[in-house]
Amino acid sequence: MDTSGAADPSMPPNPLTHLSLPDRSEMQLQSEADRRSLPGTWTRSSPEHTTILRGGVRRCLQQQCEQTVRIVHAKVAQKSYGNEKRFFCPPPCVYLSGPGWRVKPGQDQAHQAGETGPTVCGYMGLDSASGSAAETQKLNFEQQADSREFGCAKTLYISDADKRKHFRLVLRLVLRGGRELGTFHSRLIKVISKPSQKKQSLKNTDLCISSGSKVSLFNRLRSQTVSTRYLSVEDGAFVASARQWAAFTLHLADGHSSQGDFPPREGYVRYGSLVQLVCTLTGITLPPMIIRKVAKQCALLDVDEPISQLHKCALQFPGSPPGGGGTYLCLATEKVVQFQASPCPKEANRALLNDSSCWTIIGTESVEFSFSTSLACTLEPVTPVPLISTLELSGGGDVATLELHGENFHAGLKVWFGDVEAETMYSPRSLVCVVPDVAAFCSDWRWLRAPITIPVSLVRSDGLFYPSAFSFTYTPEYSARPGHTGVPEPATDADALLESIHQEFTRTNFHLFIQT
Repeated sequence: MDTSGAADPSMPPNPLTHLSLPDRSEMQLQSEADRRSLPGTWTRSSPEHTTILRGGVRRCLQQQCEQTVRIVHAKVAQKSYGNEKRFFCPPPCVYLSGPGWRVKPGQDQAHQAGETGPTVCGYMGLDSASGSAAETQKLNFEQQADSREFGCAKTLYISDADKRKHFRLVLRLVLRGGRELGTFHSRLIKVISKPSQKKQSLKNTDLCISSGSKVSLFNRLRSQTVSTRYLSVEDGAFVASARQWAAFTLHLADGHSSQGDFPPREGYVRYGSLVQLVCTLTGITLPPMIIRKVAKQCALLDVDEPISQLHKCALQFPGSPPGGGGTYLCLATEKVVQFQASPCPKEANRALLNDSSCWTIIGTESVEFSFSTSLACTLEPVTPVPLISTLELSGGGDVATLELHGENFHAGLKVWFGDVEAETMYSPRSLVCVVPDVAAFCSDWRWLRAPITIPVSLVRSDGLFYPSAFSFTYTPEYSARPGHTGVPEPATDADALLESIHQEFTRTNFHLFIQT
């Protein structure tokens, strides 16, 4: 990537560049034809507004004062018929995390008066509902040991009068005092009438479970809702919780690997496969186990069809002695233990299980919204919260642009690299920004030897700050000029200094990388 500043005939006059900091007049498009060719217009906040925002963005980055709303739920929901109510299982849960929930700008009067209790309450229901009290459930948040606030909607269901094949959950958060914080939507949920009893085929991948996907496991004795227990992790140990469920990453393991070393494999999970469950929150894993199909309280040892949503399954520990029924993962009240199955006397390819070693498996989804209200001087809701999914870098040398793909973008958003605002253009499907000059982050960038990683975030026009999991790295790559080794000493007189800077432009390549 040549950074000498040579003109590119394909570029418009005075191109935007990440190797210079032109004034605002240089950042304007040079012709009406150029304006018409772009889906949006390059915009930047006024210098006064940017100065005010910059100090606040810097504080947000330094103090980590973000607030995060995380919604976790099942991928599918079973429809209710008639007067029955098949509550969603596992129930949708909401977690509020981040130090920003404990930072309350202005400290409302109720809080100053010493009032205790949650500072936010939530209401969850299905989208396209009328919003009446009968169709939404109030969430009572309680603080957990890890400082997160937890709320659960245990009585949501979808009736047979609702003919949709997919829907979303809607979470409405209201601050103490009645001000609405925002409305948040879950991922799409597929509606099914009942678990498929047919032999699954990979032609119907909607209901299959792939390696690397997230799942939940629960046990329900005699189909009683009150007896439901979920596989979870508490205090570093696996438990069967009646209150809270955990999502696990389900990996296909390699049976030829040494003990303790099971590299994950791709593909759909079939019965008879060796799998490993990894808790998405703590990273704690169960030992590799063989997943078996369950029918009439028996583990079927010769079935290898793909696993489907809401199927009953059993998890067998490998290495069982021949002729025995095998050892299976089982619950005993709140504990997770091992159960020794016995061989079926009538069928050799079956093992007799007890109720507590039969689990129901279901895929799960999660969506996370992060923001910080500490900068904003507004009573407007924080939603829609923009979600960045991918970054795409274009160009280089004289000009480099970064395109942000994702959801919930709008024209009031600006892209920030650290505490530097980037020239931003909005289009319906993405945000495009000009990569700032590396000199904005490192005054002596000409002698840069180590990469510089800068967080990428979004700021709304009213100052609302949206952090992201993405960052941007400037990496210098040097190619020594013939007859020169090492770095030249900075020249003392002005002409020599300018010549030195010019030489650095021609010999330094800035390769720009994106990382999450």
